[in-house]
Amino acid sequence: MFVLRFFKLLTLIAFLHAVAPIACLKFDYPQFSGDDYQTIRVSDEKVSVISGTAIQVTLDNSRDSAVTNLSGRAWYAKPFKLWRRGKGGDTITASFNSTFVINISPFPGKTTPVGEGLAFILTAIPTVPENSHGKWLGIVNETSNGSSPIVAIEFDTLKSYPEDLDGNHIGLDVGSIYSTEQFSLNDSNVQLSNGNSVTVNVVYNGQSKNLSVFIATNETDEFITISKIIDLSSYLPEDVYVGFSASTSDQLELNCVKSWSFQGKDIAGRSLWVWISVPTVALLLLIFVVAFFLYRRRKSRQVDPEGAYPNIEDHIRSSTAPRRFRLNELRNATRNFNPKNKLGKGGFGTVYKGIWRNKEIAVKRVSKKSGKQEFVAEVTTIGNLNHKNLVKLIGWCYESRELLLVYEYMPNGSLDKFIFSDDSREELTLDWETRLSIINGVAQALEYLHYGSHQRVLHRDIKSSNIMLDSEFNAKLGDFGLARTIQDKGKTHHSTLEIAGTPGYMAPETFLISRATVETDVYSFGVLLLEVVCGRKPGNQNEEDTYNGSIVNWTWDLYKKGRIVDVADPRMEGKFEKEEMEDVLILGLACCHPNPNYRPSMKTVLQVLTREVEPPQVPLERPSFIWPAMPPSFNKLEYSTTGSQLAPFSELSGR
Repeated sequence: MFVLRFFKLLTLIAFLHAVAPIACLKFDYPQFSGDDYQTIRVSDEKVSVISGTAIQVTLDNSRDSAVTNLSGRAWYAKPFKLWRRGKGGDTITASFNSTFVINISPFPGKTTPVGEGLAFILTAIPTVPENSHGKWLGIVNETSNGSSPIVAIEFDTLKSYPEDLDGNHIGLDVGSIYSTEQFSLNDSNVQLSNGNSVTVNVVYNGQSKNLSVFIATNETDEFITISKIIDLSSYLPEDVYVGFSASTSDQLELNCVKSWSFQGKDIAGRSLWVWISVPTVALLLLIFVVAFFLYRRRKSRQVDPEGAYPNIEDHIRSSTAPRRFRLNELRNATRNFNPKNKLGKGGFGTVYKGIWRNKEIAVKRVSKKSGKQEFVAEVTTIGNLNHKNLVKLIGWCYESRELLLVYEYMPNGSLDKFIFSDDSREELTLDWETRLSIINGVAQALEYLHYGSHQRVLHRDIKSSNIMLDSEFNAKLGDFGLARTIQDKGKTHHSTLEIAGTPGYMAPETFLISRATVETDVYSFGVLLLEVVCGRKPGNQNEEDTYNGSIVNWTWDLYKKGRIVDVADPRMEGKFEKEEMEDVLILGLACCHPNPNYRPSMKTVLQVLTREVEPPQVPLERPSFIWPAMPPSFNKLEYSTTGSQLAPFSELSGR
């Protein structure tokens, strides 16, 4: 088996080398010099120059009064293949990533800069248009405005048009000086024109057609300013030039580019077959032989009395896990796992009721084929936690290839059998006070996992079947098989190679980033909250967008119509306080906001549930899901969250 797996690994490495995509255009200027005129072109050396270690897009010459009312451009000499036609006639659009440092500063002798600004451009025609100085930013002029084959990211330092937000914003211009998207920097402690350097990252995904603009300074961490779905092939020709434009008017400032890198590639697979050389093959074979020898030697020395999972006990013993049971004890407790004692079956095992030392227990018999990782996660995570709203793990057993977990027994079983039951019997119908208590209990458990324990814990599988109810219907969050512990509490996410969770409960960004975050847990809690109130399941699990559970859409639609209370489970017969019900449902929608940055923290959730604060405001129309997510307003005192870095994922682990 080891030989086969290692051979597959070698094959994969060979394949990746063989079909590695070749960048269409790539360059990097950590700084500039006069020699760069060979690859960097300027529109007019009387206006735009390479001086010192920077590109002066508009001239820095304090002795020359003729620098007013000028426009200039600088661009890379070779064009970039932005898109092409595929064999079937479809348009194949490239992706690109460009990072640059700009510096806009007061003109010598001036105390404050007043205009006009600088722009990053993709254009069919690199030369600067005539009469494009002043408010036109060197992008277009009065004649070409609205019809020019150019897309620009403008860094505007003067409110020249009524449509401008202010004199300190970033805008997306498409064929026109009038921005289709704008983002004011006034609330972000970033001033474009105070002489401080600003780092900008422009990212375009040719598949999703998403254009994103990030900025950072020495004083601020990187944050996103614009995220826009735009098909650049609809506005630009196949070959475009990339560069910068800037302008002055009667008011002056200096517009410089201090560094610039660009990488663009054809994402649709136009690749160059690069055959692996003989030395590379020889090296890989040598690595294989050495690895196989070491494996065989370790195998011959290894003592594994259980013969199944040689390292599992080391994982558990390194934690502060509860007591270890003997297999015979649990066989006797469950009458040899008698089917009559079966309480239920989950994604990674079957649960049986047992009697141990005159005490009722629940024993999970974990699947031998797929449950090792979940078994270790359960013991090492929940075994170290102690909270009234968490299911208590009493112990564990690993013997004769059996993986067993022992929990406190929950007389009322799991929550799902109550809220989804078609049985109208009174004992199976939860009243509003009980439902609200359950929601509050789960919220307390989740707040403890995120902020109360000595390590941050991400549950990753919050759903009604994982909420257990004791004899008094107190909620206890269980099933930590997918949970992950973050050692550093300042860190907010866990990277993973697979998408984990249950369709219908998973946040939309889960399908794009290989991360679990506090926000993905909050989204699942929001779906659970709506389930408890509505008495219905998340939605069609077979829908293409499985994260977009219909319970969220349905609730949001009724909220838009002013009838949100209509979603309440009819079995409650309207016996609830309407205002309280509205607040709870709006809280649920806030937790299910498509933008993770606008979901409340669990601390805020608890404050809303205890009526200490009003529920967060949510729009009447459910916002569209856009990634990377737009940042929240900067006065929002919440617990920050997900990053925007994308990573590949492998498979969906449904429960």
